[in-house]
Amino acid sequence: MAKMTVHQIAALKPRDKAYKQNADIGLQLRVSAAGSKVWIVQYVVGGKQREYRIPRPFGPATDHAHLSLADARMEADRIRAMARAGVDFQVETLQALDAEARRVADEQSAEIRRAEIDRTENLTVLDMFDAWLLNGVSRKDDNAELRRSFAADVLPKIGAIPIKSLTEHELRAVLRAMVDRGVNRAAVMVRNSLTQMFAWAEKRQPWRKLLVDGDPMDLIEIKKIVSPDYDLDNQRDRILSSAEICELREIFARMRTEFHSAPNRRVIVRPVEQVTQCAVWIMLSTLCRVGEMSMARWEHVDLTAAEWFIPKANVKDNVADLKVYLSAFSLEQFRQLHKETGHTDWCFPGRGAERHLDVKSISKQVGDRQAMFKKAKDGSARKPMANRRHDNTLVLGGGKNGAWTPHDLRRTGATMMQSLGISLELIDRCQNHVLAGSKVRRHYLHHDYAEEKREAWRILGARLSEILA
Repeated sequence: MAKMTVHQIAALKPRDKAYKQNADIGLQLRVSAAGSKVWIVQYVVGGKQREYRIPRPFGPATDHAHLSLADARMEADRIRAMARAGVDFQVETLQALDAEARRVADEQSAEIRRAEIDRTENLTVLDMFDAWLLNGVSRKDDNAELRRSFAADVLPKIGAIPIKSLTEHELRAVLRAMVDRGVNRAAVMVRNSLTQMFAWAEKRQPWRKLLVDGDPMDLIEIKKIVSPDYDLDNQRDRILSSAEICELREIFARMRTEFHSAPNRRVIVRPVEQVTQCAVWIMLSTLCRVGEMSMARWEHVDLTAAEWFIPKANVKDNVADLKVYLSAFSLEQFRQLHKETGHTDWCFPGRGAERHLDVKSISKQVGDRQAMFKKAKDGSARKPMANRRHDNTLVLGGGKNGAWTPHDLRRTGATMMQSLGISLELIDRCQNHVLAGSKVRRHYLHHDYAEEKREAWRILGARLSEILA
C-alpha cells in the first residue's frame, strides 16, 4: 500500500458524499462532504476487525485541535502494537475513563463526607435553635415570642459559637447582660427556653455527640444571676387600691375632656381610646386575662342574658371553656364597647377588623403610658418608639407603687373578691384555674357553680360601682 504524503492529503477534495482514503498501513482518512479529514485507525484484536476515530482531525502540524500525518502514524502504530499484544485500545481507554470517573466520584463523595462531618462537628447555637424551632417546640403564638427573645438577647451573642465549644460561661453571660439592664423576668424566661432547647438536643443526634461535657444549662443557677430582690416564684403582688381605681377613672375622664376642649387637638395628648377603657374595666370586673379578652367575639357575648362565653381555645393552656356571668358593671362596659365595635365580628378588632386585636396590644398601650418605668437594653431610660405613646399619663399614685399591668387588674379583682368574703375555691373557678385535688374528684364532681359564680361577679361589680360612684 502506497503511503500518502502531507501534500497528497492536503490536496484531497470533498465530494458529494463522505469517502475514505488509505493513508498508511492501518491508517485511513475519512473526508467528509464539508471537507474535514478525520483519522481512522484500523486494527484486529481477538480476531475482530476494529476501527478507532482519532478525536483530532488532520492538520499540517499538530496542535490542540489537529494531528499531523507523522503523529497520526505514531498513534496508529501504538494502537496496532497493543492489538497485537491482545489489548483493545478502545476497551482499555473506556476502562481507564471509567476508573478515573470512579476515582473522581469517590474523591467527591469523600470530600462531601468530610464537609458534612466538618459541618456537623461545627454546628452552632443558631443551627440548634433553627432545628429546635422546626422539630422541637410549638407554642401557642407560633413561637413568635421565642423568636423575638432569642433574636434580641441570645443569638447576637452566642449564635455563631459551635455547640462543641459552648460553655456555661457564655450562657451565663447572656443572662447576666439581661439582668444588668433590669429585665429579670425576661432573663428567667430565656433561661427556661434555653433549658428546654438543650434538654431536647441532648436526646438527639447530632447534638448529643456535640455536647461532650453534658448539658451546659445544668450548671446555670438562675437564682445566682437574677437581682437579689427579684422573686423567682414570679409572685407579683401589685394590686390597684380603691384610690388608684378612682384615679384611673379620673385620668380617663380628664384626658377626654382636655382633648375635646382643646383649641388645637394636634398638640395635646390624645385620650386613651374608649375601647381600651372598656377593656380595663372588663378585666377588672371579670378577672379575665388580657389575651382571653382580646380574642373575644361578639357571637360569644349575650347582652340580653348578661353572659360571655370564653372558648378554651382562647384560654391559657387550653384549660377549659368558661362562662362569665356579667355583673351590671361588666354588662355596662360591654354595652359601651358594643357601640364602638359591634359592627365587627370582634369585640376588640385589629386593624381592618379582619381579626382580633393583637393580644399584646393593650399591655403595650398601658405600658407606653408609664414610660418612667421603661428601660432600654443598656439599662437607661427607654427612648420613644416609632408610632408608640411615650408619656406617664397612666402612672398611678405618683408611681410610688410601681407600674401596673393589665394582669394586675385580674389580681386586683380577685383580691377584692377575697376581701368581700368570697371563698378561694370560688375565686379560682371565676379565674378558670385548674383546681387542686385528685383526678378522681375532678372526674366525678361536676357541679358547675353557675349561680355561685354569678353571685361572686355580682358582688365584685357592685363593689366597683360603689368605689367609682
